[in-house]
Amino acid sequence: MDDKHARELLGRERSRIEDALAELDRDGPLEGDDRVEPGDVDDQDLYQDEFDEGRRQELATQMAALERAEARLEAGTYGLSVESGEPIPDARLEALPTAERTAEEDARFRRT
Repeated sequence: MDDKHARELLGRERSRIEDALAELDRDGPLEGDDRVEPGDVDDQDLYQDEFDEGRRQELATQMAALERAEARLEAGTYGLSVESGEPIPDARLEALPTAERTAEEDARFRRT
């Protein structure tokens, strides 16, 4: 994959993650409302706050993977497995621009 296309893919991925984080941060925590106490009838805010925090952590993990991919691009190793150095197929990078391993290596990695 050429560097220009890789930069476009990573740029779109960065925008997606930043937009999702901004949307989560826009409303802030809901549970601290002065009118509602934790456990009040019909109070879904605590659940939503916990769900949002899990999503925030997931997005932080994705951002870290994106930053590693950007560093590999700058180093000239983007598109090569961090495990074996083998090329990662372009189709995989199109689907997952932050891929660090081939699909086969990733499957083995996740089983351990």
